[in-house]
Amino acid sequence: MSLTPAARRFADVLTHGFPDPADGPLDVAALRRASSAGPARGLPEVARVSDTSVPGPPGAPPVPVRIYEPDPDGADGDRPLIVFCHGGGWVMCGLDTHDGLCRELASRTGALVVSVDYRRAPEHRFPCALLDAYAVTEWAAGRARELRCDPSRVVVAGDSSGGNLAAAVALMARNTGGPAIAAQLLVYPALDDRLETASAADYATGFFHTSAHMRWYWEQYLGPDGDGADPYASPVRAADLAGLPPALLILPECDPLRDEGRDYAERLREAGVPAEVRVERGMFHGFLGGAGVLPEADAALGAAARWLLAV
Repeated sequence: MSLTPAARRFADVLTHGFPDPADGPLDVAALRRASSAGPARGLPEVARVSDTSVPGPPGAPPVPVRIYEPDPDGADGDRPLIVFCHGGGWVMCGLDTHDGLCRELASRTGALVVSVDYRRAPEHRFPCALLDAYAVTEWAAGRARELRCDPSRVVVAGDSSGGNLAAAVALMARNTGGPAIAAQLLVYPALDDRLETASAADYATGFFHTSAHMRWYWEQYLGPDGDGADPYASPVRAADLAGLPPALLILPECDPLRDEGRDYAERLREAGVPAEVRVERGMFHGFLGGAGVLPEADAALGAAARWLLAV
């Protein structure tokens, strides 16, 4: 399969200047510079955006967050609350790179969105990012009423490595009797450190995000002593998925991670958990960044919003 012409053009823009493992060892600083220099786009309007920090996990510093209020004056307490974890291979990106996507979610759903600026690898390896994301989820869920949200409509969401964190937060909440999670929105999530699926081979190169990139990201996240079989690192490897919240997985057709997302959805269904999969034909890993440029990105965001509003 191949990208649509518009997706190919957009992927080429993203690829230009972005470090490629085929050209030599990757450098964390270079990746972070490249990820912060993405294409400019118009930002959806939301009523209020505020930066703050919330208590981190025990022994760790506070976690910076950005809160998106789509309509603070009209909130009546029944809106969803979305805790969003950004992608970037656990190594790069942050609140600013995913500002547009969080604005899209807030404006399309009317939900309050809390974007998590978790600690990044390799300075802070697994499970630091997960523990930060979980701490923010506990904080947000415990203050849902104060935030004029419905505590029964708390959603975890994320893209790529952020999708990994969202899935792991849902798993941790189930295992520990933590906050009640109503749903999980997983956008091209990284769920399995092994990268042994057919799509990891079929789309290993040529589609912006490569399998070699992903292997390197996993190395940074886990470090030399990390265990990729830990279900909090690789949620698809959890022995039991029963009792997890319903999931929507948005998967690009031309993505090395596509099949592990499909595998996770199938395992959720086998465990009795509703799981919907939306495969975007001719799209690539990171395509939601093309909202306003790629019709498929706008369609996927619309589908995600409708699904979230039904939570």
